[in-house]
Amino acid sequence: MASINVRNGKLQADFRYKGRRCREQTRYTDTAANRRRLMKILERMEAEILLGTFQYRNYFPKSARADYFDELEKNELVMQQGGEKDTPTFADFAEIWLSEKRVEWRESHYKSVLERLQSYLLPEFGERKLSDITKADILQFRSTLAKEPLRKKGPLKASTINKTMNPIIMIMNEAAERYEFNSPATGIKSLKVQRTDIQPFTLEEVNLFLQHIREDFKSYYTVLFFTGMRPAEINGLKWKYIDFERREILIRETWVGGKITYTKTDGSQREIHMSPLVYEALQEQYKVTGQRSEFVFCNSNGEPLNRNNVSRRVWHPALRRLGLKKRPPYQTRHTTATLWLAAGETPEWIARQMGHTTTEMLFRVYSRYVPNLTRRDGSAFDKLLDKNIFIGEEK
Repeated sequence: MASINVRNGKLQADFRYKGRRCREQTRYTDTAANRRRLMKILERMEAEILLGTFQYRNYFPKSARADYFDELEKNELVMQQGGEKDTPTFADFAEIWLSEKRVEWRESHYKSVLERLQSYLLPEFGERKLSDITKADILQFRSTLAKEPLRKKGPLKASTINKTMNPIIMIMNEAAERYEFNSPATGIKSLKVQRTDIQPFTLEEVNLFLQHIREDFKSYYTVLFFTGMRPAEINGLKWKYIDFERREILIRETWVGGKITYTKTDGSQREIHMSPLVYEALQEQYKVTGQRSEFVFCNSNGEPLNRNNVSRRVWHPALRRLGLKKRPPYQTRHTTATLWLAAGETPEWIARQMGHTTTEMLFRVYSRYVPNLTRRDGSAFDKLLDKNIFIGEEK
């Protein structure tokens, strides 16, 4: 049964055709009259679907699904006439697939997949029909990525090859289901990626860093080191998500690709306990940006900090100046986890603070830092900091 949804203030048609759920946006605003008008259209569509006279393109000529159903109906006609099924080219189907997936993905992920398609997959497979692509072709392509440098920097790493292969595997599997042929991507496994050890700071290194970091970034790095926030989360943090009364930081959004967007996963939506140091740091920061920007940490224009600029101009120079091992800013998150573990907090509490839905990743990544754990409320960590961190002392 067809139904009507609302998206961005406009009515959306929701119906099924040839076993697929279809949702098409309309120009109709959400009014009672427009709902009645759209429902009459949907009733007519359902009647045509039942009679076998429905043409998707007649109702939604600009939809990417129109091309898909045109191709599907063409193949059905060929099969009825005893011929062999025709399939679109990899490039044509990839365009349809990408447009359908875009609504499911974050903008940053969409751009990443699009870049890999344009740089690697389309030049190799773009003009070939889907049914002509074999498993040997795909494996040979992967071998080329692994052995022959496609960039000046040399061959791609295993993790990058896996990210490049994921789209073609997904595309071929989806195409095989739609056009009813055996997917050549079946059974192709990801390459093994060498495990990279984390490089957390010791408490002494954290203390040294915070005592000597630029004054205008002391609060920023205090929050990073003692909350486990991701760089994208702290850069997108807004004052409305700071609850001083409950002493909680609400993680609801991130700053990715120059835009405020949803968090990395649903599990990343969380409330982080403020230790006394974090509470005081945010109180001090409010004096600086609380009245001039919605963002907790911002540039002179009140806009979120640029992650790369901060790393290049503040983070790495500080590490060099203090003689600390070079490592990416993301290690502040690993540092938080190891300090919580050292303090004796329970894995369940730490996992919630980090935004993990289970403790599995916690034990897999930080297993060698796990002591006998007894506490679960953050107080053990507060006592550890109270005894060892002296940010207020003179440099």
